[in-house]
Amino acid sequence: MGLLSFRGGVHPPHFKEPTSRHETLKAAGPKVVTIPLSQHIGAPCDPIVKAGDNVKVGQKIGEATSFVSSPIHSSVSGVVKAVKKCLTPSGEALCVIIESDGLDTLHENVIPKGDIKTLSGEEIKNIIKEAGIVGMGGAGFPTHVKLSPPPENKIDTIVLNGAECEPYLTADHRLMLENPQDIIYGLKAMMKVLDVKKAYIGIEDNKPDAIKSMKKALKDEGDIEVVGLHTKYPQGAEKQLIYACTKREVPSGGLPMAVGVVVNNVATAAAIANAIKTGMPLIERICTVTGKGIKEPKNLLIKVGTSIKEIIDQCGGYSGNIGKIIMGGPMMGISQYTDEIPSTKTTSGVLVFTPEQATLPKPKNCIKCGRCVEICPAFLQPLYISAYSLNNMFETSEKYNALDCIECGSCSFICPSKRPLLQSIRVAKREIIAKKRKTK
Repeated sequence: MGLLSFRGGVHPPHFKEPTSRHETLKAAGPKVVTIPLSQHIGAPCDPIVKAGDNVKVGQKIGEATSFVSSPIHSSVSGVVKAVKKCLTPSGEALCVIIESDGLDTLHENVIPKGDIKTLSGEEIKNIIKEAGIVGMGGAGFPTHVKLSPPPENKIDTIVLNGAECEPYLTADHRLMLENPQDIIYGLKAMMKVLDVKKAYIGIEDNKPDAIKSMKKALKDEGDIEVVGLHTKYPQGAEKQLIYACTKREVPSGGLPMAVGVVVNNVATAAAIANAIKTGMPLIERICTVTGKGIKEPKNLLIKVGTSIKEIIDQCGGYSGNIGKIIMGGPMMGISQYTDEIPSTKTTSGVLVFTPEQATLPKPKNCIKCGRCVEICPAFLQPLYISAYSLNNMFETSEKYNALDCIECGSCSFICPSKRPLLQSIRVAKREIIAKKRKTK
């Protein structure tokens, strides 16, 4: 099959070379972990442990309080020191602080759950739910919810996202090279849950070794197809990935299930395989630690709750002065003002930029060049949505379909005047959503 793509998008520099060619290393066990009880889209968990309790690896410490939620588990064995609000990558949240005993004693529930050939779809879905598995591409949407579409939405296809289109990040790339079998096993588990017979794994063509690795692992699988994608940002966005792989267009305001598709990340699939084969819930993940501000860029297998400072120290520490720390990729990641925050299930990367890299150019007046309209993968007019947002005209921003913005940042990247397009559109979206909730 030829390379596939979507309309729009941009071509930022990759900056993947420092970590893409080196094997993933296991990070040293942390002495203390701070585990947020909200690491997913949806309701935060309620703590089910208290200070002084002894916990083990894989033990549930946070119970989901609603359907759109996901339980939280301990990534170390040791003693709970406190349950209190702490700073996390997305703001303040209730956290369980655990002092590790260094033994990594497994909880008695961490046992193999069976095999997908003998487990029913409902049993597999329950394993996924209880393992606290969420979308590991960055959004953190509970996976069991994605695998529970309403009856009117018949799912016939699963698309697995191996694009990893964000610059700098190579965690998924290394996973596809080092552990393709688990990715396929987890994908097959999802196919059984949804009773679908067709699946695609989309991978950008700047990862030819990953395409080769996945195709080799799939040589006897006729229902799963590896799709080579043009290297273009945001190729890994749900709607754009669906169009590239299936030529189906998700309608405005609609979800992928509206066109019979469910999208998940390759790391999510591998986590599902691990939960079924070993019984281990989602307590660790691969994280890319890179940027000019890092002495030794690496991909590390980190335990959830490890502090960012400790992760950076395992990569030789900082190189020179720090300009900016970003959790995630440079296009959609969130800038942090301190390294004293914990990693979470969605920490796909930690980027450290020098002051020169981090300095934002001063915005100028819009010159109406239309480049943001040309490249917008969601077919929007970012310059108008932004202009109305900056003037607090949020109702007008909504008329220009602000809520369809996927917040990829392509418009801000391409803008010759360096306007704060994405930032102002995000403000508009927040205000529009807040007003809708208040009306309800």
